[in-house]
Amino acid sequence: MRVEGARLIAHQRQAQAQAQAQAQAQAHSFASLRRPQPLPPPSPRTSIDFSLRRGPTMRNTFLALLFLCYLLICFVSVANTVAESDSAEINATASSFNASLLRSKENSFADMIDRALEKEFNDTDQNEVTDPGSFNNSVAEQQAVLETVARVKSKKNETKEEKPFHFHDVFNLDNENRAEDTPTLIDRKDNVFIISNAKSKYPTLQLDLRLISDLVVVIVSATCGGIAFACAGQPVITGYLLAGSIIGPGGFSFVSEMVQVETVAQFGVIFLLFALGLEFSTTKLRIVRAVAVVGGLLQILLFMCLCGITAKLCGGKTSEGIFVGAFLSMSSTAVVLKFLMERNSISALHGQVTIGTLILQDCAVGLLFALLPVLGGTSGIFQGVLSMTKSLVMLISFLAILTILSRTCVPWFLKLMISLSSQTNELYQLASVAFCLLVAWCSDKLGLSLELGSFAAGVMISTTDLAQHTLEQVEPIRNFFAALFLASIGMLIHVHFLWNHVDILVAAVLLVIVIKTMVVATVVKGFGYSNKTSLLVGMSLAQIGEFAFVLLSRASNLHLVEGKLYLLLLGTTALSLVTTPLLFKLIPAVVHLGVLLRWFPPDSPIEIGYKGDGLRADSAKRISLMVQGSHDS
Repeated sequence: MRVEGARLIAHQRQAQAQAQAQAQAQAHSFASLRRPQPLPPPSPRTSIDFSLRRGPTMRNTFLALLFLCYLLICFVSVANTVAESDSAEINATASSFNASLLRSKENSFADMIDRALEKEFNDTDQNEVTDPGSFNNSVAEQQAVLETVARVKSKKNETKEEKPFHFHDVFNLDNENRAEDTPTLIDRKDNVFIISNAKSKYPTLQLDLRLISDLVVVIVSATCGGIAFACAGQPVITGYLLAGSIIGPGGFSFVSEMVQVETVAQFGVIFLLFALGLEFSTTKLRIVRAVAVVGGLLQILLFMCLCGITAKLCGGKTSEGIFVGAFLSMSSTAVVLKFLMERNSISALHGQVTIGTLILQDCAVGLLFALLPVLGGTSGIFQGVLSMTKSLVMLISFLAILTILSRTCVPWFLKLMISLSSQTNELYQLASVAFCLLVAWCSDKLGLSLELGSFAAGVMISTTDLAQHTLEQVEPIRNFFAALFLASIGMLIHVHFLWNHVDILVAAVLLVIVIKTMVVATVVKGFGYSNKTSLLVGMSLAQIGEFAFVLLSRASNLHLVEGKLYLLLLGTTALSLVTTPLLFKLIPAVVHLGVLLRWFPPDSPIEIGYKGDGLRADSAKRISLMVQGSHDS
């Protein structure tokens, strides 16, 4: 019994020990899940025990991670649902707010003004007036021919690459900081067209910055050329001409819009002749009217006959010879007048004869233009004579109307401007310029020349007592535009072309000077003038005028002059204008040589006389005394 009791007690103790060991093992496993403890150094048996214990721990960790991912997915879905509902509520709130804001603006004062402006100025107002010169109308009326043109765009350096420096780039306006340049078009014949009226929906201020740049270049270069030649003691006209040749197409080609610059410069001729008319006395005009009118026409006819006969004898075309004669008979009105003004020779006898002849040449321009189609074979002789007769009748009628206006309306108009300009001369100056331009415009519209109209406007004012006052107001404008005009004439001179053909061109210019001096001096001498006066008039007119460029261009369009003859006449005219200042510098030396050779007395008075009876001699003496008195005054 004792043995069985001892076994039972031992068995109970063993069971209690096993229960305690299991309890300790469970407690150790829970503690390892809550806070991992550092593992003891591995041994073969403990490694096996550890691996056996690691399996349920990893499963629990993996389940915990899955549970966390499930919770995260649920949270994201709930958040998206809430965000969509919130955005819908926000959009609805914003829409309601905008609607309320628009409803509030509809009743605002600014919205009322906008509705009133939209009602007053609608889009149809911009197209109410149909332009008769539009593209569709021009093509429909067969006034235009469809051709292919290219629109030139300004090049921009988008890559920011360094470009080599060129002197021409100094005057180049293609930069990114300026306004958009005026668009240009170029056709298949390399003719460049400047857009003059860019269409837009609303009226906008449009600027041709290239034209402004060209005018700045011309004015600055003319100023520099004039200063340089004035410092050298030479005529400033030569400086203007050479400055124009340097900046023109024959030089560095700084000017791109040649037509626009030459058009603006044409005001120089207009104001030169207007000032000449203001200084011109009708009394002195009556003195030289015979040699100016009859002698001037006779000079033109003599040149045409001589050149026509020469061309016929040399085997050329008679029509070309006649045109060359008319071409050579034209003298430079602007250049000659500028020199006469600088030397104070306008009131001299040879100056009056020279001016009268120049005015006659300007009047004959319309007749010469009417003659060109006849010489070119594009119209019949009867049609040409009819056109010339029409121009002559128009000229006489125009001068008659101006004579009547100069005695009735012009004095009243000038006195009115004086009364309105009591404090400042601005209005009177503007009115004088407007009067000159109006008469010149009317003359051009009637088929006559602008030069004739501007000179006639000056003569109309010269009959009043305000001629000197008007001249003082217009003189600064005249000087400015005269320099601009002479520089623009210089741009037609190609220095490279003149240098390559200098031998033949110099010979041609010398021949022109000799022939024109002899012919003009002979005609003037035939009207009873002295040898000295005849020689001075001949040398003053011994050049080819700038208007010959226009005649030459017109003849080229009619195929009257082509090829080498065109280049010869062009170069001769250009070189003649350049050498004109030198010719005027030689006049005193030629006069001194004539005195030494006893062609005329050294101190001969100003003479004018007509071969004939005593009545003409008395008239000559009276006219001579009148001119002498004007010199003394």
